[in-house]
Amino acid sequence: MSQALAGPFSFIGLLVLSNIFMTIAWYAHLKNLLDRPWWIAALLSWGIAFFEYLLQVPANRIGFQYFDLAQLKITQEVITLAVFIPFSIYYMGQPFRMDFIWAGICLIGAVYFIFRA
Repeated sequence: MSQALAGPFSFIGLLVLSNIFMTIAWYAHLKNLLDRPWWIAALLSWGIAFFEYLLQVPANRIGFQYFDLAQLKITQEVITLAVFIPFSIYYMGQPFRMDFIWAGICLIGAVYFIFRA
């Protein structure tokens, strides 16, 4: 892989991993810890989020070498939706909704407008 592509792919890969941790930290307690006090869920979520930040901070530093701030944010939102949909369906047992498709189409528009020359 050329050096020109290694950075953007590293950025995306780290953001995908970061978003997996983020999604687990934000939502897994709704399935696993509803019988526990909220502060226990918060402490466990913070512990998981620590690993998210260990990936997210270097991802954004790498990405900022190639993209502007708005492009970083839109990329993160697309990755968040791409991680959240399978998580919500397969882990949380939520039904698939057409709204996932419509949200994805809206994000495609956001990607177009933020990345166009």
